Amino acid sequence: MRTLFIYPEFPKTFWSYEKILELVNRKVLLPPLGMVTVAALLPQQWEMKLVDRNVREVTEAEWNWAELVIISGMIVQKDDMAVQIANAKERGLPVAVGGPFASSTPDAPELDLADFKVLDEGEITLPMFIEAIERGERSGRFTSEGEKPDVTATPIPRFDLLQLDAYDSMSVQFSRGCPFNCEFCDIIVLYGRKPRTKTPEQLVAELQYLYDLGWRRSIFLVDDNFIGNKRNAKLLLPEIRKWQEERGYPFSFATEASVDLADDEEMMRMMADCRFESVFLGIETPDEASLETARKVQNTRNPLDAAVDRITANGIRVMAGFIIGFDGEKSGAGDRIVDFVTRTGIPAAMMGMLQALPKTALWARLEKEGRLIQNEDAAKGVNQTNLLNFVPTRPIREIANEYVDAFCALYEPNAYMDRVYSYYLKMGAPRWKAAAKLPTLVDLRALSIVVWRQGIKRSTRFRFWRYMVGMAIHNPALLEQFLVVLAHNEHFQEYRGVVTQEIQEQLAELPAKRELQPA
Repeated sequence: MRTLFIYPEFPKTFWSYEKILELVNRKVLLPPLGMVTVAALLPQQWEMKLVDRNVREVTEAEWNWAELVIISGMIVQKDDMAVQIANAKERGLPVAVGGPFASSTPDAPELDLADFKVLDEGEITLPMFIEAIERGERSGRFTSEGEKPDVTATPIPRFDLLQLDAYDSMSVQFSRGCPFNCEFCDIIVLYGRKPRTKTPEQLVAELQYLYDLGWRRSIFLVDDNFIGNKRNAKLLLPEIRKWQEERGYPFSFATEASVDLADDEEMMRMMADCRFESVFLGIETPDEASLETARKVQNTRNPLDAAVDRITANGIRVMAGFIIGFDGEKSGAGDRIVDFVTRTGIPAAMMGMLQALPKTALWARLEKEGRLIQNEDAAKGVNQTNLLNFVPTRPIREIANEYVDAFCALYEPNAYMDRVYSYYLKMGAPRWKAAAKLPTLVDLRALSIVVWRQGIKRSTRFRFWRYMVGMAIHNPALLEQFLVVLAHNEHFQEYRGVVTQEIQEQLAELPAKRELQPA
């Protein structure tokens, strides 16, 4: 079976990093891990090709080659999913869809033309799909009925199907699920509250496969909470450290974790020893009342400022997500987020307005209260340019304007540089020592562009050189990483204009649709 995998296009987001990727000659930040995992679960005698539409277009030769098309994606990719499904059907090709969007809203109109809907986790539903194909069936819908697979049997993803040089980082997965119960989160809907993990041997084998393919850059562990199963994470980390030491630390790692990482000194030390350079925390808001409303009580047990500082002191850079628009939220929430981020120094602070996602507890509550302004099929997913999709408890214009002002303040070039400098002064030095390597021509070109723009051309020039000297004196081991993080504002500076424009356009349309008032 000649199988063509198509990964739909993403809209521009906080994490798309186009300007930064251009500097280092990359196309996309991360690969479609779900698709290469599916490819590994299919019969390996099938011929397979994969096209990531964020990298390039599907060629006519690939369409003509294909006997089956498989498309998967998230809610924010649904528009292009619909286009690609239609393209396949115009050519008379059978189409199978899966992934988070299909699993959460299988009856969405964007998926109407698909022949097969392979929902939930593929370890359970793909064998059903394969059997149907082998019986000659031409359509079907396959679900796990709530069953969750044992991921210790999941094979190594087919990373060989990827155009590796197009990506800035590779992705692997150790665990699925999260033990917490945040009202707005769809992870516990998709993967459950009991974290399931691979074995250390499995994960190390995936790293080795990437190494054998020639990969030598960063690895993102896509786990929604890497420490959801702390016991198993602590069994994994010594094996990663050993593997890294034997090969001169070829990979840097990033992941996501809950804030209680800061309470476990052993875990932070072990992660730092493995070369975990950054971790994303869902802080959401410094307002304790809003955290309690969202059922994110784990973030109220200890001061969030201190948590960020403890992780930072261990040499792990904190990235964080923030949300505005919680029920009962008082005016000035945007300013309080800016104050918190400035105080802690967090360089990458992702902000967005609260979205009710299908099948979450938040969706169910708002539906019961009659406050949703779209049905499941119309959900847009989490993107930084989407207005709230429900009637909030304070005026939507107030929330939206606070959000835009806060986002723009966070990424004003001088404010960003001040924040990054203050953060790296207090960051712990690396606990690992990588094999020495010379910079590439691409690296040198990227460096020269950043120095020209931020150190000569812009109003940041005096800060840039003062802070570079300061870092060289006070924390020289992190000078290179400091410069890389400064470069990230090449994206954020442009993206705040995108956020401003798209939010203002949506606000301008509100009277013609429906002016949202507080409930």
